Amino acid sequence: MNGSAMENSDSYKDFLDLDDLYGDTTDGPNTVVDRVVQLCSKTNVNRFSASFIPVFYYVNFLLSYVGNGLVLLIIYKFEKLHTVTNIFLLNLVVSNLLFASSLPFWATYHLDEWIFGVVMCKMVSSAYFVGYYSSILFLTLMTFDRYLAVVHAVAAYNSRKKTYAVGMSAAVWCVSILASLKELVFTNVRKDHEQGLMCEETGYDVAVMNHWRQVSYYQQFFAFFLLPFLVLMFCYVSITIRIVNTRMKEKGRSVKLIFIIIFTYFACWTPYNTVILLQAIRISSVRDGKDPESCGESDMLDNALYVTRNVAYLYCCVSPVFYTFVGKKFQSHFKRLLAKKMPCLRRRMSLTSTASQRTPHTTNVNSS
Repeated sequence: MNGSAMENSDSYKDFLDLDDLYGDTTDGPNTVVDRVVQLCSKTNVNRFSASFIPVFYYVNFLLSYVGNGLVLLIIYKFEKLHTVTNIFLLNLVVSNLLFASSLPFWATYHLDEWIFGVVMCKMVSSAYFVGYYSSILFLTLMTFDRYLAVVHAVAAYNSRKKTYAVGMSAAVWCVSILASLKELVFTNVRKDHEQGLMCEETGYDVAVMNHWRQVSYYQQFFAFFLLPFLVLMFCYVSITIRIVNTRMKEKGRSVKLIFIIIFTYFACWTPYNTVILLQAIRISSVRDGKDPESCGESDMLDNALYVTRNVAYLYCCVSPVFYTFVGKKFQSHFKRLLAKKMPCLRRRMSLTSTASQRTPHTTNVNSS
């Protein structure tokens, strides 16, 4: 063990010693239990997560850094940050990179145990949720901005300025940080005699942690899924109606892209958030004594949470690519970027450009 590892170990040695000394105090002399409490073994769940989660986390991490890094490179080389769309897009990329930066830590953790210390446990947990929440909000904000630009173009022209974009972006980061404070407070490192060092919500009474876990589930379902989904549906339905009523040359393609965006969002996020809602309901039923703890049901929900969460996180990581490369402008930037590295592609693009200039155009369509 190297010096830095020893320091990390010493930094929470006292905490672990106290945990070993006092043990589990949730069933101490001051606790009155009037029913049989069943403690579920999570061996099967942990074995499933150890074989399944690390692979998905590493794949999500690589896709996120490749995809978001490519968008970031195109913004740097070909775009300027004086437009509202590009400011929102840059913040979305940053939020996704922040979220993805936590995934290798969690992948390593699920392979063995938490080896990074108490401070990193809190920081990685917080970065994980700040990036996740802000990504959802920036996707919603970008959709609402598209709605203003298309449906209320004249009225929104004077309000869609750089200060508006900066102010809204700052508000999103503040909301995301506040929504993630629970992780900073409750997450800590504890020693489990079978699984080693665990980075999870610990150090408080079980009832208190279950209460805040339930609040977090409801917060995530309503504030970070249902509300954004309703906003997306309203905005894209309004945009579709406006496009259909215009004489836009490629309105069929635009409507198809809108349908794909809504369908993909719904397909990726609905299963995960449905499981989140079921988890919250289960905690409430067990806490109120309406339904005894079922280990089979608990394991099934935990496994479903692992699978559906990774599908949702995959969408979160690749969303900037999905939102930008459907537009002709970013497609053109990407081709120019490749042309610098591939001379054969440069010659082909030159021939295509010459041919298009010789072809008369009857309609001028602005690309997104």
